[in-house]
Amino acid sequence: MDRLHSAGGSRSAFKGLAWLAGALATCAALAVGAVLAVFAAATVVLIALMSSALLALAGLALRARRSMRARPASDPDIIEARNVGGHSWVAYGWNERR
Repeated sequence: MDRLHSAGGSRSAFKGLAWLAGALATCAALAVGAVLAVFAAATVVLIALMSSALLALAGLALRARRSMRARPASDPDIIEARNVGGHSWVAYGWNERR
């Protein structure tokens, strides 16, 4: 039985060329991965900034809601009216004089 021999001279050039192509592909994959990592980090930072702004606005809204109080109806000329749908209103207390 004969042993299979590889052609040494012609395959060594392709082996070096394949190694160089593999190194270039690895560098390209690393560059794409680095760009995607920066993009993902920027996305996380943007989400954190928007969340903190939303929480700040919610806190301000709650503080404004707590500070608002209904004015007492001390003026006898003021009557109460409620919207019952559409353009219809019902007024209360207009016939009661104090």
